[in-house]
This record gives sequence, C-alpha cells and structure tokens, in this order.
Amino acid sequence: MSKQPEVLWAQRSDKVYLTISLPDAKDISVKCEAEGLFAFSAVGVNGAGFNFTLQLYGNIVPERCKTKIGLRNILCSIPKEQKEWWKRLLKSEEKPAPYIKVDWNKWCDEDDEESDSNLVSDDDLAYAGEEDESSDDEGMLYLPDLEKARGN
Repeated sequence: MSKQPEVLWAQRSDKVYLTISLPDAKDISVKCEAEGLFAFSAVGVNGAGFNFTLQLYGNIVPERCKTKIGLRNILCSIPKEQKEWWKRLLKSEEKPAPYIKVDWNKWCDEDDEESDSNLVSDDDLAYAGEEDESSDDEGMLYLPDLEKARGN
C-alpha cells in the first residue's frame, strides 16, 4: 500500500506550483498530461512507496512542465494552457484530500499578481528553511530532461 506525501499548491495566472514534501526521495517519477492529469510516484527514506494522481482544474502544457528535486521537497511548475485564475486546484468540486494544502508562502491573490515584486520565478525557486542547505542543483528540469537524468 502506498502513501501520499503532503502536497502544497499555489497558482499564478499562467502556472500552478506544487511542492511535494518528501525528504530524501528516490526513484521520483512525475508525469503531466495535456488534459490536466498530474501523476507522481517516489520511494521514501524507509523504502515506502508514495504516489498520487491529481486531475487538475484545467488543461496544462506538459512539455513545459518543470521539476526541481531538493533535499526535502520536489517542486513542480506546471504551465496552464490558458492564462487564467483557476477557482480551485482540482477539477472535482469535492473537498480535496487532506494531504493537499495551500502554500501560503507562494500564494498571491489575483489582484496582487501584477504588483507583487516577490513572485516566484522558475529561475529562483527557493524554499523557506532550505537556504542553509548546499545543493549543486542548478535549477529545474523539464520533464524530458528529468527522465534522461534518471536514465529512462
């Protein structure tokens, strides 16, 4: 039986950010499909399997999805097909699973997007609490590059 890691999300008009909290994860697999399907799987520290699938609110651009693997988190930047604010993360109107939460550190309101000078960009994705850790990760990888890096 697999578990679900904590997933934090935030959005901008042009993309969605998912932060998957899973320290020291291995065998990470991220798949994005145009109709908004997002699938994640990984192996945790004790060999436990973690996976989940999300049906996102709208369509996305899979070839521009990026992933950055850190020591504590996996960050996914998912471009929206249409530049618009989604009412919610998931297509379903049901309450999201308890492991999905809003990322208040990255959140910005629709009205604040243009005026916020602290917007997260794909080039300087940083996490609170990770600044003290050294990493040779130069940035996010597009999904095809992630597959190559994993040897698939």
